[in-house]
Amino acid sequence: MTNLKDAYKQNKVGPVFNGGDVAQAAIEAAEWDNPDKEIIVVDKGAYVRISAEMELILTRESMAEALGRDFQMNEIEIHLGSMAGQIEVTPEKIRFFFEKTL
Repeated sequence: MTNLKDAYKQNKVGPVFNGGDVAQAAIEAAEWDNPDKEIIVVDKGAYVRISAEMELILTRESMAEALGRDFQMNEIEIHLGSMAGQIEVTPEKIRFFFEKTL
């Protein structure tokens, strides 16, 4: 647990999804696409927060595999309620990141 006086030093990035199948697929995809990272998942039912330190990547291929169907990265926008960090979207991946740290 992080000490509150040090909370400002956190550099967690990632999406906050509305609940549902895309959010659940993103949990799996985050683990697959970021094997060297500790992925933190907070599932509140109505929303799911997925985060990692400094950078988190979700690929189209992993999302499609986790969903069991074709997936286009622009579908993320429909399910994305919020996010932490900066975002970069290509047809093949979405990247949440910080260029500067606290």
